[in-house]
Amino acid sequence: MHYPEPTTYSRKECTCTPVRFFAILSMQRSGSGWFETLLNSHVNVSSNGEIFSIKERRANVSSIMETLDKVYNLDWYTSASKNECTAAVGLKWMLNQGLMQHQKEIIEYFNKRGVSAILLFRRNLLCRLVSVLANSHDRNAKQLNGTHKAHVHSKDEADVLARYKPTINTTLLIPELKHTDKWGADALEHFKSTRHILLYYEDLVHNSTKLMDVLDFLRLPQQMLSSRQVKIHSKLLSDQIDNWDAVYTALKGTEYESFLNADYQI
Repeated sequence: MHYPEPTTYSRKECTCTPVRFFAILSMQRSGSGWFETLLNSHVNVSSNGEIFSIKERRANVSSIMETLDKVYNLDWYTSASKNECTAAVGLKWMLNQGLMQHQKEIIEYFNKRGVSAILLFRRNLLCRLVSVLANSHDRNAKQLNGTHKAHVHSKDEADVLARYKPTINTTLLIPELKHTDKWGADALEHFKSTRHILLYYEDLVHNSTKLMDVLDFLRLPQQMLSSRQVKIHSKLLSDQIDNWDAVYTALKGTEYESFLNADYQI
């Protein structure tokens, strides 16, 4: 338990309220944005977004530690901040944002400061790849009135973004899936020495009790969690890939064959 003393404001009557520290460790397009909005719907949770997307904040170990100290001292202000009412504070951190590069020092920091790691991945890496390619396309195409949106809050916006069907390079497909799979496994291997919980996006979607497990993990009072985000890809996976037949042939009979049977409606 922690009792931060922010320099930018007073916690007032909540000074004696303990605060849990956490970090959501994930990969892009793995449901971490949606998951974070769910956590932030809790009255006592402040998860401050993808802070280390700014390169200067992850330029070296010192800048990383300085940023983390500011977050966990409740001196990092975002729209998610609950200030004096905060009982759990954290951030979202992608594996490619200095996390794996400096994992030794970060793990030492987590264990020293009592930061709990929430590892969130996707089981179906083909679904993730479709989302990555579609998001990359929209970053250039800006299909929503000239604006790029990684997440949307209306079905109309989701339908616009879902119209794009990526063509997947089948020569590179299996190496790409293997690389992503190993990346997640390496992260789990490194951070298993911290207090951690392993989550999969698909399980969170299928089983709402998984969210309650997270609140228990953070030792927070249970309450219903909600998000305004609308899922972009809601059709069958076969309807979301332009060269589906080639992808099917490439994965049939491999260790990744099960990915072909995924229903995007989860």
